[in-house]
Amino acid sequence: MIDWREQRYWLIGASEGLGAALAGHLSRAGAHVILSARNTGKLHELAGALPGPTTVQPMDVRDDQDVAEAVRAVGPVDGVVYLAGVYTPMTAGKWEVDAGAAMTDVNLTGAMRVLGRVVPEMAARGAGHIVLTGSLAGFRGLPGAVGYGASKAGIMSLAETLRADLHRTPVQVQLANPGFIRTRLTDKNDFHMPFLMEPDHAAREVFELMCTPNRFARSFPTLFSLLFRMSRFLPDSVYFRLFA
Repeated sequence: MIDWREQRYWLIGASEGLGAALAGHLSRAGAHVILSARNTGKLHELAGALPGPTTVQPMDVRDDQDVAEAVRAVGPVDGVVYLAGVYTPMTAGKWEVDAGAAMTDVNLTGAMRVLGRVVPEMAARGAGHIVLTGSLAGFRGLPGAVGYGASKAGIMSLAETLRADLHRTPVQVQLANPGFIRTRLTDKNDFHMPFLMEPDHAAREVFELMCTPNRFARSFPTLFSLLFRMSRFLPDSVYFRLFA
């Protein structure tokens, strides 16, 4: 178990939803929580509601200079959790170029901008904890997930690559793959979302993963995730006949 007291954890994408709920779990455990997102007002509101020490560091992960300045301002941290994400439901036949590019830029490229500046320092220091947020939608291609599914598959591959690079070092890498979480993003969906979770439920799953240092990934809800994890073993012809 991690002793969270005096630990500094940087949550990127913390203004609402899963990020805000996870900030609550970390703060109640005793961690100093650094909150980043674009919405400064929501960050200060959240900081005021948390029981432990907080730092508000506004940042737009789409802006490379803004990221560089935020990394300098925050300084070395014990852990970084990348939760920033945008989502627009979209099919190949109704492709919205700007929305697709935004999903890639925030969900994946933003993580590259941040981690490219944070991870080398952790590796040199020989200490650190990196947590990335994938999705059940990233295991295989799904209809209506142009942009989002690809960006989350990229995050999941990035987490595996970091784990492979750093597994002989003290730097820990973990990956959380949630299903549907009730947020303003999933409010855009006009279809039934099985096993829909409240943000605090999902945050509890992520926090439990973070409290288990030897575990790399956690996909949840467990029963729902089995469908996606097992789909990787289906032949392409069977998979697309079932899911397309």
